[in-house]
Amino acid sequence: MQEIKNIGKVTGVISNLVVVASEAPISQNETCYIKIGEERLLGEVIKVDGKDIFVQCFESTQGLKVGNEVEFVGKMIEVKLGPGMLSKTYDGLQNDLNKLDDLFLKRGQYNDALDADSKWEFTPTAKVGDTVQAGDWLGEVLENTLTHKIMVPFKADGVYTIKNIVAKGKYGLEDSLVTIRNTNGDEEIKVTMVQYWPIKRAVKCYSEKVRPFSMLETGVRIVDTLNPIMEGGTGFIPGAFGTGKTVLQHAISKQAAADVVIFAACGERANEIVEVFTEFPKLVDPHTGKGLMERTIIIANTSNMPVASREASVYTAMTIAEYYRTMGLKVLILADSTSRWAQALRETSNRLEELPGPDAFPMDLTAVIAAFYARAGFTYLNNGKSGSITFLGTVSPSGGNLKEPVTEATKKTARCFYALSQKRADQKRYPAVDPVTSYSKYLEYSEVIDYLHEHISPLWIENISNTKDILIRSNEIREQINILGDDGVPIDYHLNFWKAELIDFVILQQDAFDKIDAMTPMVRQKFMLELVLKVHSMKFNLESFEEIATYFKRMINQLKQLNYSEYESDEYKKNLKEFETIIKEKRIQ
Repeated sequence: MQEIKNIGKVTGVISNLVVVASEAPISQNETCYIKIGEERLLGEVIKVDGKDIFVQCFESTQGLKVGNEVEFVGKMIEVKLGPGMLSKTYDGLQNDLNKLDDLFLKRGQYNDALDADSKWEFTPTAKVGDTVQAGDWLGEVLENTLTHKIMVPFKADGVYTIKNIVAKGKYGLEDSLVTIRNTNGDEEIKVTMVQYWPIKRAVKCYSEKVRPFSMLETGVRIVDTLNPIMEGGTGFIPGAFGTGKTVLQHAISKQAAADVVIFAACGERANEIVEVFTEFPKLVDPHTGKGLMERTIIIANTSNMPVASREASVYTAMTIAEYYRTMGLKVLILADSTSRWAQALRETSNRLEELPGPDAFPMDLTAVIAAFYARAGFTYLNNGKSGSITFLGTVSPSGGNLKEPVTEATKKTARCFYALSQKRADQKRYPAVDPVTSYSKYLEYSEVIDYLHEHISPLWIENISNTKDILIRSNEIREQINILGDDGVPIDYHLNFWKAELIDFVILQQDAFDKIDAMTPMVRQKFMLELVLKVHSMKFNLESFEEIATYFKRMINQLKQLNYSEYESDEYKKNLKEFETIIKEKRIQ
């Protein structure tokens, strides 16, 4: 049990908002426990107004009365960091849901985030006499398939010298492994495998944070080809119900070239969380051939949980991600859905009777979202190694309205915008990302342009721009055909429309349930885009719109067969040859 610093009394209860009076000084974001009989309910101070302290409780407040005692512990809400987090399923307060005795976590019941009795094979990588600072690596253990670094505690302030370090061997989580002493010689820290860090404070144990420049491959063509996200980048996926947000996130989480994937379910419906629980343990990591859960952590908070828990879940996920980033790893966070988090902020703000902004969201919604997204990024560590956190959230705007406050606030911060189109979803064109309204601002960065020139093609940016222009013109032609009819527009309009349809069906659309088509490596994406752009530049001997439609449907079907073939296999080469034969039939040399 944590040490009690101060005591207060409940003076008011508004659902999960508890008003407390205390004579002692209380800090913003301080942790407290609200007592109801034998139960101690975790809470967080969110506002201090004179002697009135406003606490958001992370549990149901049923049975709470005026006069109940509140214990303040003098610390912010913290997560427990150490080996053993991979493959775990936590709630927003880092309770291990696999340790539940019952179907539900009982009120006031909290369990250990790590397996306290576990032993780990520790290998020292530093030596006595080395000078170190917060976040520096001292040794390592093997966690599933990852090398988990044991680091100087993030709370260590200044420069320390290693006084002693244990030999290689098996140790428990709380065993002292390294003793470090500060330069003044008046402070010693015994380092174990475990450390604690407050979730509302960013971990800044790095030497430099730079603009993202290296592409994060997801295997999803409409993302990687047209609107790539970078390692350490930020993006979001807004879309109405049924447009495929969750499926797209799942595809990216399975296929992205990341060392650690953290899936934060911050307020989604329980049935979607159950799907994650049941599906992920069965999946195979396409990069390692081992179980996908070996590099995955799930933070699960559903929409029927207290609003404060939804808010905690995204911060818990980000803090765990910062911990792994400091090990020099590439971390991907997927949050579903940040709209629920924003709704939690709105409910809390309303109960505090704060001045409302648009749609009753807090006035500082944009600042809160921006501050959170800013914790992602690409960093160089103190030892020169690099680590990154890539953050990709979903937004669930009411009625698919992309002008609502959460979407607008997120657009100001996130650099990638993947707008899901209800029209494309209705036409079963999945992933239903709108290629015209979506964008990646990273394509404007000079360092990203240089990276793409070097690693993909010097013409890659030009090809992306040409593809988007073709798709924009195609939308205009489609509208003209719908208004004037097939006979009311020139043959060239039909030809250009179907050339754009070739790009749509072959590049933009992708089968998430096909073993081969679900994940497309970048070398194959480059070949396919260059192939369809080459077709677009060709002239064909076609005399009617019926003939154009029939001919291009044959091309589309053949290239879709190509997408379903293993790259460079005999079947692939056969399908490519048949496509070339179709081209020769009507091409004008």
